[in-house]
Amino acid sequence: MVDFVSFPPLSSATEDGLLAMGGELNLNTLVSAYSQGIFPWFNHDQPILWWSPDPRLILYPDEMKVSRSLRKVLRQNRFTVTCDRAFAEVIKGCAIRGSNKPFTPMPETWITDDMHRAYVDLFEHGYAHSIEVWLGNRLVGGLYGVVLGKVFFGESMFSEVSNASKVAMAALCNWLRQRDFAVIDCQVASDHLFTLGAREIPRDDFMQYLQDVEIGQSSHHFGADFTCHFP
Repeated sequence: MVDFVSFPPLSSATEDGLLAMGGELNLNTLVSAYSQGIFPWFNHDQPILWWSPDPRLILYPDEMKVSRSLRKVLRQNRFTVTCDRAFAEVIKGCAIRGSNKPFTPMPETWITDDMHRAYVDLFEHGYAHSIEVWLGNRLVGGLYGVVLGKVFFGESMFSEVSNASKVAMAALCNWLRQRDFAVIDCQVASDHLFTLGAREIPRDDFMQYLQDVEIGQSSHHFGADFTCHFP
């Protein structure tokens, strides 16, 4: 059972969305934060920073834009897509993305060791989930996030080969659409996510999707019967 942790009212956030500093990256705090529309984001040399930006970037699962080139990749069935098979490895991939040397940690990554441990704990308790993209037996891309109610809170994605992260996002959108999920939280504006169909909405509108979230109810079975079929 998760013990609810209160945060300051969202109206007290700064113009860029900073709401609070400090606290702990434990299960209670993280699940409570997401249920209140708040997420952590900070560098290794900073205190824990908690954010709730307005407007909020979101993606409706049935509005992802699949380009002609990506559609061709999906039809080729070059990749294998799974769910919750390699959660810790996906976080590691997200932490080192952009590095010229594979599996060499980036010194400025915001996915610190503490963040890594915290989200693995969320995964083990059924709140966090990953989508993995494989080329043969090699993990080449993926994404991870938190699930509460019918909202998927996207955290990060990575790609070691062209289109791998887009394949992961397309698979996620198909999966969420089949299960009547309301929205994917993309947090803050990103040119890349705009090209995939993400849009900004007022924070108050986003909070409507969290009205019925029960923080004590995990999503252990989120990907239990995961299958990947692209239309």
